[in-house]
Amino acid sequence: MSISETDEIEHLQPNAAQQALWFLLHSALALLIWGGMMIAITVLVRPSYLPPILTLAVSALIPFVAGFIVNKFRQDEIATLIWLFGLIWFLCVGLWILDMPTGPNQCFRCDASQKLWLTFFSLNEDSGLIDGQGRFFGTWPAAALIGYSIGANLGLNKKQAE
Repeated sequence: MSISETDEIEHLQPNAAQQALWFLLHSALALLIWGGMMIAITVLVRPSYLPPILTLAVSALIPFVAGFIVNKFRQDEIATLIWLFGLIWFLCVGLWILDMPTGPNQCFRCDASQKLWLTFFSLNEDSGLIDGQGRFFGTWPAAALIGYSIGANLGLNKKQAE
């Protein structure tokens, strides 16, 4: 391989710093869109009136549409990998929940699976851990990042990705 061929290959492949920057920007965009959506829900509709399952659906759907639109205009395979950050986010918050002590009004005598289920997924009960905001801190942002990633994947031109 000649030096000019090596330079051409390096020129075609983005460097790791560029990829990390785009990963950070797509993650921030997805979370900002989700945050704006949560502010809109808080201002326009009382959050207590909205069922958690509907908030979960909207938390995934709005970033899904945004990821699709962003990747239609700026083709970027890195945007399809944001789901990894959503998974890591969810796992970190899950570890935080598992490390919390239980007590009266805070998942008293719950085992690990009950702590996680009641904090993140239960539709009619809550663990009481982190003041009942487990879905807000763990489930909904992770759903937003995963939704953005799926939308970006659908917006990616498959011909260009190959």
